Amino acid sequence: MLKKIIFGIAGDLNTVTMKLGCVLMAWALYLSLGVLWASQMLLAASFETLQCEGPVCTEESSCHVEDDLTDASEAGFQVKGYTFSEPFHLIVSYDWLILQGPAKPVFEGDPLVLRCQAWQDWPLTQVTFYRDGSALGPPGPNREFSIAAVQEADSGHYHCSGIFQSPGPGSPETASVVAITVQELFPAPILRAIPSAEPQAGGPMTLSCQTKLPLQRSAARLLFSFYKNGRTVQSRGISSEFQIPTASEDHSGSYWCEAATEDNQVWKQSPQLEIRVQGPPGSAPLTLNPAPQKSAAPGTAPEEAPGPLPPLPTPSSEDPGFSSPLGMPDPHLYHQMGLLLKHMQDVRVLLGHLLMELRELSGHRKPGTTKAAAE
Repeated sequence: MLKKIIFGIAGDLNTVTMKLGCVLMAWALYLSLGVLWASQMLLAASFETLQCEGPVCTEESSCHVEDDLTDASEAGFQVKGYTFSEPFHLIVSYDWLILQGPAKPVFEGDPLVLRCQAWQDWPLTQVTFYRDGSALGPPGPNREFSIAAVQEADSGHYHCSGIFQSPGPGSPETASVVAITVQELFPAPILRAIPSAEPQAGGPMTLSCQTKLPLQRSAARLLFSFYKNGRTVQSRGISSEFQIPTASEDHSGSYWCEAATEDNQVWKQSPQLEIRVQGPPGSAPLTLNPAPQKSAAPGTAPEEAPGPLPPLPTPSSEDPGFSSPLGMPDPHLYHQMGLLLKHMQDVRVLLGHLLMELRELSGHRKPGTTKAAAE
């Protein structure tokens, strides 16, 4: 009888153990299925495709990586025949709502596209974009915000907000802030004159419009134009220099230049530069400071100043002495003779002042001579 009881209890224990094992196995199966589903959801949410574009070369192929480089900025990532792409940051987020921005640096004139991305691409409504806390427009269904050509003033902290529709939580959500910095494409140009801003007449002069593109955009091309006193002297072109083969006084004035991109999205002007072309050597008139008038000596009558001297004859085209051997007036000779006659007139004025000085000296000596004779 005791043996039957013992065997009955043992059978019940085995049955309980088997049932408990089945329950545990069922729970383990459910948990594994749940973990598998969650992992698939996470993988689907963070799945990104990274693709490296470029030439594929083998030892048997004849391609050369060095010849495929067209951008100067890529040369810095080349090591022993291998070419590396520019690095960028990949951020994986598990928020309900994120703001997707550009991965590469943004420069003036670039297009900017921001996307308000929802979890699992669930539908959104009442989407609003913000910059530095201020709304950029009324709420609407559009998930993208774009600027055709950004400027430095467009830099700031951007974020978006929206309301999830079914099957989302149905409540408003706000994305984290993303900092967007618009970099300067090129500084304002500086206009420089070679050899100087005061060149001599008759010599060459070159105006150079100087600016520089960043390394990341060194393949871009700028167009230059030059202006004088508000008028265009050289239209827009690829040359950054404006050359004047023979400078004259007519080339004096206020100059500035302008640098612009080919699409004219970014353009900047240089400060003005004053150009003063100097005349040829010897053309400047001789200026003499007249001697100060001295008072006459006591007891002597003041002597009158010499009257104006008669003007010297000026060369005339009718005078055969100023004509060329062919009988035609020589402009260069006429100009030189005019300068010579002007210098002669200046010398005559100087001699007149010297004559006055001599007369005053003789007036000072006469009283002393008379006193000595009386003694």
